[in-house]
Parts: sequence; C-alpha cells; structure tokens
Amino acid sequence: MPADPRAVLTRPAPPPDATVAYGDHPDQCADLRRPAGDGPPRRLVVVVHGGFWRAEYDRTHTGPMAAALAALGYPVAQVEYRRTGQPGGGWPHTLTDVLTGVAALPGLAAAALPGLVAPAPPIVVGHSAGGHLALYVAAHAPVTVGGVLALAPVADLAEAYRLDLDGGAVAALLGGGPADVPDRYAATDPSALVPIRPRTVVMHGVLDRQVPITLSRSWVAAARAAGSPTTLIELPECEHFGLIAPDSAAWPQVVAALRSLHDDLPGIDAASPSR
Repeated sequence: MPADPRAVLTRPAPPPDATVAYGDHPDQCADLRRPAGDGPPRRLVVVVHGGFWRAEYDRTHTGPMAAALAALGYPVAQVEYRRTGQPGGGWPHTLTDVLTGVAALPGLAAAALPGLVAPAPPIVVGHSAGGHLALYVAAHAPVTVGGVLALAPVADLAEAYRLDLDGGAVAALLGGGPADVPDRYAATDPSALVPIRPRTVVMHGVLDRQVPITLSRSWVAAARAAGSPTTLIELPECEHFGLIAPDSAAWPQVVAALRSLHDDLPGIDAASPSR
C-alpha cells in the first residue's frame, strides 16, 4: 500500500537551533536552523507554511523540510503567523504578520546565527497558502524579498473562493467572497497583484487535489504577460504534499529550483552549497 503523502504533516524533525520573535504576539515568531558546512554566508531561506491559513496547521509540519534545507547549507527560518480560527487571525493580521516577519527575519537571524546569514533579502519559500503569502509579500514589499519559490501556491484567491477550496478557507481568511469584500481581494489576491518584481519560480504537481494546478498556470501566464520574471515548473507525477517532503520523488527538483534561484541572485557569493 503506498505511503500516505499527508504523513509529512506529522513527521518529527530535529528541534530548531533558536526561536526569535518579530512581534509581541506568541505567533509572531520564527524557528531558525543553522546551515551545515563551513561555506560563506548565504541568503536566509524563509519558509512560509501552508494549511489554508487555518489555526490547525502551524510551522511544525515544515520542520523536516527546513532541516533538510539547513543540511544543504542554507540558513533557514520557519516563520509563524496568526491564522484563522484563533484570536487576531485572518484579515488583516495573517497578511501583515508575514509582511513584518519577512522584513525582520534577516536581521534577527544574523544576530542569532552570527557569521552565517548574508546581509541580503531572503529567498521566500511558501507552500500552498504559504505560497499565496509569499507572492503577497513579494508584491507589497519587493525590496524585502530576494526571490520567491512558490510551491503549489493558492495564486488566485477569487478562483479558490469559487472552487470552495478546503471548505471556505478563503472566505474565512478575508471575511467573505469577492462580491462581499472586493477591496480585500484587490489588496491580497496574487491574480490582482501582477507584475511582481522579485524573481519567482512556481512549482506545482499535476496530480494536486488540494490546490488545482490551473491556479498556478493562470497566475504565471498573467505575471509573464505583465513583465514579471516568472518560471513555472510542472511535475507530472506529483501531488500536493510531495513538494515539502524531503523523501519524495519531487524533492530533488525542489532543491534544484531553490539552488538555481539562489545562485541567480546578485550581491553575494553565489556558489552552491556543497552538501
């Protein structure tokens, strides 16, 4: 019997090396992981977890992914944020938390992991709802983002609302549908936020049942038409969770995309991690 791809959501991971706060709320924090090896300082990789913005899912399920990236030589921060179903979650704090966290984390990580984090905007890696948040930050605060790797992102909130993904997840985030709160969709929907300036790679499994690949295809087409430096990588045999599972068949392609994105960015030593 094939393994359950959702098993990654509960898989244990080594504890982080440090946890830092970027605000006063308990969920305004991030777990930091020290990069393996003795190479030069590298751009911080900020991992934004998914879970359809809901309180049931937190940063712990990206622990295996973050630990694997740290083992490859990247300093990693798993950012947390307030989510729907808990006080202060949803509009606007879920969004503003990630904006604030991504801006603050390079400095916080450099202080907590001295000599290991390059003084450069981070690469933001977001999965699912975290992919939406990564695109949102890149659109609203491009100077704080070096590049984006969006894994199965919810890249079109209006369409996700129409499809009723995860039983009303978008309505829970924004407080209604596009006809109810159009200004909120205009401010938060990646499909309304093109072009975006940071280099962006979107990766999506064709077999994804949680977030249809059509959302990524339409967003990338619109972004390219608007002049955004954007690439779409489709994985024919991949579903939703393999993108964050270090033991999946898709994982080497995720690593290759991150390396390519990191090495193409200017301003610091671009040698790839050796491990």
